[in-house]
Formats: sequence, C-alpha cells, structure tokens
Amino acid sequence: MRPETAETHQPLRYGYTTGACATAASVAAACRLLAGTGLDQVEILLPRGQRTQFRLAYCRLTETGAEAATVKDAGDDPDVTHGALIFAQVALSEPLGVRFHAGPGVGTVTRPGLPIPPGEPAINPTPRRMITEHLTRLATEYDHRGGFEVTIGVENGAELALKTLNPRLGVVGGLSILGTTGIVRPFSCSAYIASIQQAIDVARANGLTHIVACTGATSEQTLRAHYSLSDMALIEMGDFAGAVLKHLRRAPVPRLSLAGGFGKISKLAAGHLDLHSRSSSIDLALLAVEAAALGAEAGLQDAMRVANTSQRALALAHAAGLPLGDRICAMARDQARAILPPAVAVEVWATDREGRPVGHAGFV
Repeated sequence: MRPETAETHQPLRYGYTTGACATAASVAAACRLLAGTGLDQVEILLPRGQRTQFRLAYCRLTETGAEAATVKDAGDDPDVTHGALIFAQVALSEPLGVRFHAGPGVGTVTRPGLPIPPGEPAINPTPRRMITEHLTRLATEYDHRGGFEVTIGVENGAELALKTLNPRLGVVGGLSILGTTGIVRPFSCSAYIASIQQAIDVARANGLTHIVACTGATSEQTLRAHYSLSDMALIEMGDFAGAVLKHLRRAPVPRLSLAGGFGKISKLAAGHLDLHSRSSSIDLALLAVEAAALGAEAGLQDAMRVANTSQRALALAHAAGLPLGDRICAMARDQARAILPPAVAVEVWATDREGRPVGHAGFV
C-alpha cells in the first residue's frame, strides 16, 4: 500500500532515482546500437528485483554511437532533480567492461571520502553496477565481444547542483548520479540524507576533528563565525538531525556542534529526530514545564502555553530572567548524547531568526 498524507489521505507516488533513470537511458542507447531499433520505452531490473518501465524522451543514433534520455519522476518526494532530463550516450569499444564518463550536468569528484575516488565522474557505485549488469547482459544477448563507453548527463545539472550539497562535498561541475534501490520513497528525502552522510565521510577522510551540523543558513553563519571553520566542516542537515546522529554513531568524529533555530532545537529536546513540521510539532506546553522548573510563575507558564511561536515563549522566559534557551539546548544535547558513541563530544546551540545565540549547552 502506498503511504498517505495525514491531511488528505491521498496516496503518495513513489519515484525513481537518478541512477535508475541513467540505467534506463543507457540500456535504451545500447539497444539502439546492438539491436538496430529505436525504443519509446525500456524496462530495467531494479536492485531489489522489481521490474519497471521508463518512457523515453528520445532514443537515437549519433556520430559516435547512440543516446537516449528519460525525464526523472521523483514521485511525491521533494527532489531538486524532479523533472530533469537524464541522458546517456553509449559507444561500443573493443576493451571489455564499462567505462563511465561525466557528461554535461554530471559532476566530477575532487575530494576523498565519497564512495567514488577523486577524478572520477560522480556516478555512485549502485548506478554503476546497475548499468554494468544491464549492458553485460545485452552484450551476451547480441554477441557483442567488446565493452561500452557510457557518458551520463543531466540537462541543466550544473545549475541544479548549486541547490544541493555537492559543492561542499567536493563534487564540481554538476550533480551526482545517486540511488541504492532505484526507488525514491515519498518524503524519505533519501538523496538529501545520502548527501549528509557523504559530507560527514568527506570531513572524516580529510582529517577534520570538528564538524558543525546546522538546520539552516542562519545558524550556520553564526557557528561559522564563532569557530572559523571551513566549508568542509559545515554540514547542512536541514530537518534531518537523526541522519547526522545515526551516521556519526557508525562513523564518529571527536567533536560535533549541533545548531539551529530555537524551535527546531526544542523539537530535538523533546526527542524528535525529524524536525520537519510534517513529523513533529513545537511543544509549547513542554517549554512552559521547563520554565516552571527554572522558577517561572503560573502566569508566565500560562502565557507561554498560548504563545503564537516558540520564539515568543522563549522571549517571555528570558524577560523573566530564566535561562530557558540554555535548558532546552541541554535537553537536546542529552537526546544527541543518547545516540552518539562516547568518542563523540557534542554541544548544542540555539539561535533566533537573526542568528543571535539564544541558548547553548557546551561539549560533553
């Protein structure tokens, strides 16, 4: 059964990864060369055994081989590549095997720590394996005794990449071709989570001992100025605090700073690891309870419970001289501490909308 939204109960559509799209385009182009016929759709086998059809935007011969393209459908998952044209150019070669190249809109890896070494096109291992397996089967079917040169591209990929974490990961010139299952599940934001994990891996591979994970640009600017850290040390985690903490449990660094707007940090303090409004809500009653523990009178507690925003509730507490921001940061740090291994020291910062610190809990 497909998942449904809480508000509308309408089924959400699954989509397909850039890796699955690149595989479909590669298969279509190779079929054009080996079978001599153009296709308007192509079927591929996804890593978990599902077979699926991709409609092609085009499939044609070129001066050096053939090329085909499909439009990426990310389903109902928010995805910067939704609607992008993913294309593959395939040429036959004498040497056995499949060699990959970055076409327009696909980046090149420039830093260690990613699953692909520096100098290689940013086509991740699973898409490479999918394409290789499909083309190998085609070579056997059509008695092709050589190999393939495969160039993957994304229309307007260089511009789209600026909306992703790729520049910080050390992927230059375009997007990465991603995917481990071939399927994009609604609201999984799997590509974003994968980018967070890769950003941590890049930082570790380059010897960084302190990383800063921020919910957005405002808190990031505050922590950047405070610590004078390089871009490589700054992880834009968005709402995915859990992705950061769980990956660091497997791949630790000595020091982690978590930073975000007070509302987001209050959600983490309440035990939420997905900070998006679809998954968690700000608990004004909790803020009032914690203010009471700091000495807030009943009238202040009541005012905080009916405040229109968490920032307003915080302002009321601070006006009464209560260090609520620090207390919420300490609670958020405790939540992170429960997930992280002992080798990772963690601190938490909360900021207001202008980036001014309104709470801090130091390293433990």
